[in-house]
Amino acid sequence: MFASTPQIAMRVSLIAGFVMLVLKVGAYVLTGSSGILGDAAESVVHVAVVMFASYSLSLVGKPADDDHRYGHGKVEFFSAGVEGGLIIVAAVFIIYQSITNWVNGVTLGNLGNGVILIALTIIINGGLGTYLIWQGKKSMSLILVSNGHHVLTDAWTSLGALIGLGLMTLTGWSGWDPICGLLMAGNILVSGYGLVQRSVQGLMDVADPALNRSLDEALARETAKRDVSFHALRHRDAGSIHWVDVHFLFRGDISLREAHRLATAIERDVCTSLDKQVVITSHLECEDDHDELHPDDSLKA
Repeated sequence: MFASTPQIAMRVSLIAGFVMLVLKVGAYVLTGSSGILGDAAESVVHVAVVMFASYSLSLVGKPADDDHRYGHGKVEFFSAGVEGGLIIVAAVFIIYQSITNWVNGVTLGNLGNGVILIALTIIINGGLGTYLIWQGKKSMSLILVSNGHHVLTDAWTSLGALIGLGLMTLTGWSGWDPICGLLMAGNILVSGYGLVQRSVQGLMDVADPALNRSLDEALARETAKRDVSFHALRHRDAGSIHWVDVHFLFRGDISLREAHRLATAIERDVCTSLDKQVVITSHLECEDDHDELHPDDSLKA
């Protein structure tokens, strides 16, 4: 059985991660730069994260089972949180190493060869990160999108190290190297925080305002066509699938068969009108006795 495109993209990312790590370690051995060391440390984290993300991606495609009735899509948010957490750890290490080198001083050498290796990693990571984000959005995979942003962060980190070396060469002041290391660490911290925040939002079922607006508009349009009203709209993000709950209100004299047919038609048309994979579960109610049966309904709005 052939692997899916997201799985292939993740394998490419993993192979590239190992190649980047080798190149950056080689550049550090040649130059002794704290900026390049920080860049290499970030690549160690990246390789570990991609391995975990690859495993997570294999879980996403598994169907629902007795232990996971809503499937395994939530692992995407867990994967993003792990990636963000490890990025933050790498940033802390870079800050420590940069400050240490600034205080103690460092002698650099073989800058020409080191610059060539780092420039090569920037080109590769820039192309790979763009590809992963494109493929992730195309397949609606948060894991691939997160990995793509991490790869681009790695490219910016490498660029920062390269700029530090360039400034040192031009000015002869070794302080540029740790300064650029600290700036890179700040950039990585922002990226890591963003991934952790996205992870927490997904795991805590924070509503997406844009999706809520799209769902509300689609439901209003499709229910109005059929002389039906709705309320109690709720939805949760499960990675590649969005689960939606909604209550439909019908006139009191409608048959159960007809109400079910209308509800199914509404669900189908709403799902096809959205650019996300949505699964809708509806609850059928009658308008004339709804308030009597649900006097304390907190989801009327």
